[in-house]
Amino acid sequence: MNSNKYESRFFRQSDPKSDKFIFSLPSTWWSRFYEYHWAGMFVEPNDTVLDAACGISHPFKFFLAGACQEVHACDLDKRILSPTAILRDIEADFGKEAVDNFPQHYFRQIQFANTDIAKLPYNNEKFEKVFCISVLEHLPPEAMFSALTEFKRILKSTGLIILTFDYPTINLETFRTVVANAGLSFYEHTVFTLPEDAVCSDLYGRLYCYRAILKKTI
Repeated sequence: MNSNKYESRFFRQSDPKSDKFIFSLPSTWWSRFYEYHWAGMFVEPNDTVLDAACGISHPFKFFLAGACQEVHACDLDKRILSPTAILRDIEADFGKEAVDNFPQHYFRQIQFANTDIAKLPYNNEKFEKVFCISVLEHLPPEAMFSALTEFKRILKSTGLIILTFDYPTINLETFRTVVANAGLSFYEHTVFTLPEDAVCSDLYGRLYCYRAILKKTI
């Protein structure tokens, strides 16, 4: 197993994973076991961070709330502004026990925004880390470019963009081109070859999950 967390590559079955991440994750969330564990390795206590297109029930924003000094979470779904709606979605995805045991203080520790990631309301160079977990595959290339351009704008000069996406929904060559055109580059070593033991799912057709660490191009 390659333990270098800074390497951009496909997730492999030998990578560490978390079956429980705030909540016990359902089996249909096949890639999240790996994505959340890996993304969580970049969190620092003094960070100001953004969970971009965070989802409603999705727990990564709550993990950040317990680990960072300033946490922002945004989503295009208006329910993100309603704790009641968030709890309702948590119950639908994780069960009533998850809601009964949910730490309510997370709602006070996260600054929520209802917004498009292609047009973010945050100041320039605000964040040490921008997280975007399994989102880009839902965007056409022009919207992906706009989102990455916005991530660059709000990222501090030494900051990192931590993201994942489904392959082959996103073509890797297209992704490389969009990254470069947005004024970003890969942080360290990058591998685009699909390994034999890549994490995959056949729930929606054969899908693999790629992870990438980006920085501003100097």
